Amino acid sequence: MISVKDIREKFLTEESDRVEKTISTTNTDKFGQAICAFSNDLPNHCQPGYLLLGVNDDGSIKGVDATDELLKNIAAIRTDGNIQPQPSMVVEKVTMPEGDIIVVEVQPAAFPPVKYKGRIWIRIGPRKGVANETDERMLYEKRASHIRTFDAMPCLGATLDDIDLTVFKQQYLPKAMPEDVLSEDNRPVTVLLQSFGFFDLQFNCPTYAGILFFGKQVERFLPGAYLQYVRFKGKDRGGDIVSEYKFSGNLCKILYQLDTFVDTTIANKRPIPISALQEKIVIDYPHWATRELLMNAICHRDYEGNGPVQFYQYDDRIEIMNPGGLYGKATPQNFPNVNDYRNPVVAEALKVLGFVNRFSRGVLKVKTELKENGNGNPTFSLDLITAFLAEVFLSTYAKKYFEGKEDRNEGIKDRNEGKESRNEGIKDRNEGIKDRNEGIKGKEQLYSDLSLSHRNILNILKTHPQLTYTELADNIGVSDSTIWRLISQLKADGYLKRERGNKSGFWIILK
Repeated sequence: MISVKDIREKFLTEESDRVEKTISTTNTDKFGQAICAFSNDLPNHCQPGYLLLGVNDDGSIKGVDATDELLKNIAAIRTDGNIQPQPSMVVEKVTMPEGDIIVVEVQPAAFPPVKYKGRIWIRIGPRKGVANETDERMLYEKRASHIRTFDAMPCLGATLDDIDLTVFKQQYLPKAMPEDVLSEDNRPVTVLLQSFGFFDLQFNCPTYAGILFFGKQVERFLPGAYLQYVRFKGKDRGGDIVSEYKFSGNLCKILYQLDTFVDTTIANKRPIPISALQEKIVIDYPHWATRELLMNAICHRDYEGNGPVQFYQYDDRIEIMNPGGLYGKATPQNFPNVNDYRNPVVAEALKVLGFVNRFSRGVLKVKTELKENGNGNPTFSLDLITAFLAEVFLSTYAKKYFEGKEDRNEGIKDRNEGKESRNEGIKDRNEGIKDRNEGIKGKEQLYSDLSLSHRNILNILKTHPQLTYTELADNIGVSDSTIWRLISQLKADGYLKRERGNKSGFWIILK
């Protein structure tokens, strides 16, 4: 921070493009614009800029009531999400003979352009203004001279034809730029793409970030740029595969698919009765926390390798593993309090689309949400070197639900065993029905127009015609309402009927 002497000799008596004076303490837009302009450092001073609160334009000191609350509010401008990327700045109260002033020292950004609420602000002599096309090009050239991350590198061999420009214009641009600025922006699309790090004008080709977000054939250039979901039966990869899915394509497509998939399949919300008139919603894995971990995997993964992000689900947990371990300043000792970006262009684009906030608090918020849902603390494997693994265990509320269901099934089993002697006559008749149903096996071709669930029901009832609706539902792993619907369809189509009642009756296969 500059000294009192420097403030008085260098900044109070001169007009400078490195200093802005104001007596306001509440105009956060003005402060944000000034901080953004100093961060961009268009004149390339490579020195910090200073925002002085409590100083008149003529350099005379009016002073401010520099309370802790005011200092905190000024410092919060750095992380409120309006300035992207986040600036490097220091806020300090300086006591002068005429009164206290607040000094905000802003360092030049390593990766300009920096934007405040979507606009690029720069210093134009002693005042500030919005950057024009030439200014933006100069700032991007400064950025290109610093950035050497993989996502910002040109994807040699790709052309503008490999980019889905409709997605870029209709889905990304309206979120990245204010409507009034966008309506007046008549620059070529390649320049617009470059301004967000998605195109390299020098090599006349998209960057890898451009291919990732808008590519028509992403895996042609990045073979590992997809997410693999597998649902295993049991608690390890040795179990049978229940289902699998490959989320592939550009990120503007995948991100929304994943969001829906987590909400409808992974969260697995269901009501359970807790009293005669009250229900409670049980969630296996909370939607936001799961999505945040997936977004982190996509944002921080190493795209230079050929391995996908692995999203594996077991009976008791989910695992998310991405290629590439901790990056840059992040280490096992300071994680998750310290963050760094392997893919800054990807991170910024995810922020624009609303999938991450870039406040470096995602993992901490994930822990809070998981704890509240009964999942406990997530487990992070930080010693895999070439990969990063996050594990989240099933909610304890969901475990109790499943355990209670098993207990209920055991009770049903015990009652059924107690009825064995009384049901011997029914068993004998069922054996006869079984023999008759065995003769129907040769007619499997009749079932070709049925769904797999319908065929499973018929095959089970051939050998176990005495099963109830609930027992059938447990056998094929569906809900009671689903088994009622499937059997109703079979009965309506003339495949099946039930003799006697629900408790002591049996099924007869008609076809």
